[in-house]
Amino acid sequence: MLTTYKHEPFTDFTVEENRIAFEEALRNVEKVLGKEYPLIVGGERITTENKIVSINPSNKEEVVGVVSKANKEIAEKAMQAADEAFQSWRKVNPEERANILIRAAAMIRRRKHEFSAYLVKEAGKPWKEADADTAEAIDFLEYYGRQMIALKDGKPVNSREGEHNRYFYTPIGVCVTISPWNFALAIMAGTTVAPIVTGNTVLLKPASTTPVVAAKFVEVLEEAGLPKGVVNFIPGSGAEVGDYLVDHPKTSLITFTGSRDVGVRLYERAAVVHPSQNHLKRVIVEMGGKDTVVVDKEADLELAAQSIVVSAFGFSGQKCSAGSRAVVHEDVYDEVLERVVALTNELTVGEPSTREMYMGPVVDKGAFDKIMNYIEIGKEEGRLMAGGKGDDSKGFFIQPTIFADLDPNARLMQEEIFGPVVGFSKAKDFDHAIEIANNTEYGLTGAVITNNREHIEQAKQDFHVGNLYFNRNCTGAIVGYHPFGGFKMSGTDSKAGGPDYLALHMQAKTVSEMY
Repeated sequence: MLTTYKHEPFTDFTVEENRIAFEEALRNVEKVLGKEYPLIVGGERITTENKIVSINPSNKEEVVGVVSKANKEIAEKAMQAADEAFQSWRKVNPEERANILIRAAAMIRRRKHEFSAYLVKEAGKPWKEADADTAEAIDFLEYYGRQMIALKDGKPVNSREGEHNRYFYTPIGVCVTISPWNFALAIMAGTTVAPIVTGNTVLLKPASTTPVVAAKFVEVLEEAGLPKGVVNFIPGSGAEVGDYLVDHPKTSLITFTGSRDVGVRLYERAAVVHPSQNHLKRVIVEMGGKDTVVVDKEADLELAAQSIVVSAFGFSGQKCSAGSRAVVHEDVYDEVLERVVALTNELTVGEPSTREMYMGPVVDKGAFDKIMNYIEIGKEEGRLMAGGKGDDSKGFFIQPTIFADLDPNARLMQEEIFGPVVGFSKAKDFDHAIEIANNTEYGLTGAVITNNREHIEQAKQDFHVGNLYFNRNCTGAIVGYHPFGGFKMSGTDSKAGGPDYLALHMQAKTVSEMY
């Protein structure tokens, strides 16, 4: 099997053949909207009376799917199934585990537009964003499969005369995967297959807003040959199912992507040792960001403006990596602001079923209300330059919004909004810009637009984020190219899609044999 890796290419929708194929995929998905999806526990399909109804955020009348909802009893049954499956799965040859991921990647690649079409419908993603989400899922499968093959024999250690020493990795047990809605396929897939390929078993609790995409993915894993009980599909309430599984004495690993508040609470719960628990739980959390694009006075100002717009408004700003803050040197502030406003006013917002739409909806009513509330706060704190309006009559649409002249400590500059809102602050000099960039509790991504080599070297040391980009936008990390994870309250900096990630799901074991 090949061990080289190259990331999945994005689809060029300016090519008519690709556009026609995607439109056909959308039509095919529309034919099966409203379908019911069961839970999957130990390979068994379970239908419950309580359901999660998945709604298209572009069109509140359109039901994407109806998914059975797990409860504590089903969660316990899933835990027992996962624990039982672990006893045999942990001994399966790592190459065979990796092969299942590679087969699943090939299956999704053949159905790429279908999965992307589900993302358009269920997550409200424009074509380009949906295609990138699906490509990233394929990347995670391919990359982690190859990484496991590289790690299967462990790492070299020294042996003395008369003894043979080995250092290798071993699985740790049952993993609870709590995945987010914003990368409903990519992050869900990555955080599911990393524990699987390392020999653990998984209880997958996807976000309640996007469970259909997760159900389709689990079907692919089964088709690729994953044994029963290795992955168990149990969407449900965080307060009921999520807490129960986090607290469970048989849980060995928890991997979570979501809000700061939920992540911190989960981290605290996981630290408690419960009766009959004989191990400490491992926790991998990614908890969001308040990310800054810094623009130096010695910068390509057109590049700066474009980088701010892409960072702020891609997928309606619903990315933990979104550039929701622009900190611009006072000498070029007005020029950059004016250009960003002009570019923003050209953006299209609406139902993302056509290729031309740049921005779709925000994910649901709760997100819409929260973002609109922040826009009202912004009107008090700064100067509204663009957008500021929302319409939730049919779907949850918010215009891309810019606020200027914000104090660096304003709420709009400190709190994660998770929507299409960017705030501008003025910096006296480059030192001041970096000081502002570091003044939040988050430390996920950042970008610096400058042609000053000295300032680039300074930012490498002083800009305190897990992913730092120069002369480009601060979103769009590619698996295997930009290992992703943040500092401070952005999480455990576990670097998904990087060379150290799989080891977090295993225990290192030293074996020494005397001759």
